[in-house]
Amino acid sequence: MRGYRAIKYTLFICCHVFWVVSAVLAAVGIYAKIAKEKDVVDTLMLDPALLLIVVGSAMFLITFLGCFGALRNATCLLKTFLGILAAILLLQIAAGVVGYLFTDMVMERTEMLMMKAIIRYREDQDLENAIDFIQKKFQCCGVESYKDWSRNVYFECMETNPSLEACGVPFSCCINLQNQTVVNTMCGYGMQPLQESAAGLNIFTAGCLEKIVWWAKQNLLLVAGLTAGLLLLEVCMICLAAAQISRIKKVHQLKNAKSTSSRLERKDISWYPAFADFNESDH
Repeated sequence: MRGYRAIKYTLFICCHVFWVVSAVLAAVGIYAKIAKEKDVVDTLMLDPALLLIVVGSAMFLITFLGCFGALRNATCLLKTFLGILAAILLLQIAAGVVGYLFTDMVMERTEMLMMKAIIRYREDQDLENAIDFIQKKFQCCGVESYKDWSRNVYFECMETNPSLEACGVPFSCCINLQNQTVVNTMCGYGMQPLQESAAGLNIFTAGCLEKIVWWAKQNLLLVAGLTAGLLLLEVCMICLAAAQISRIKKVHQLKNAKSTSSRLERKDISWYPAFADFNESDH
């Protein structure tokens, strides 16, 4: 009984933690979506708020099945939870294998996605903040180089472009000086026409895709450890759900066996003769 309780409440606690996290993610996404203007980006991969809502809602429903199923010993919910989690695990493994075998194709798709994000910069505040964070964190600018910003209508380097930011790059590309307290948002103006050596004095010129790949290679153990930890946690939750389902089935089988045997005993008793002598066994 103690072993069963340990399985049950360990699964419940794990699911409850993810349930709370998913609720927070969904709430943050909904708040960000409501706070936005109506004419913003509405694409899943390019809208961080929409992505938070979808991921948070999916996690919320899946972990709710695990929480309620574990707490109420509901095999139907536990089986559904186990099946969904196993499918997600297989999809993650398949995605990893495909990414390893078709690295060039994955890099091309990633480059296209990042380029679309640059094109839609300024259209979505969350997307803009995400791009600025990446460029500051990895000290990069654009996808392949700082000149990629000419793809954006605000930074397009043409004489007919009326934007003040024409031929420039966002301030997140700028190299911040030491002890600089005030951010100069105009530091990237007029940087695209300059040669890389001249522009490199004021802004980061390397592309973000190259920098992210380099960071992943330099921190391969960290990336592999986080990935393995996530997969191991999913496997543990699958095993816990399977173990609880197995225990519940055994309990049901024992109850059915006992009820069957008790019915047989009552049936045997009912077949005694009306005037049977029950004292014969005493002689």
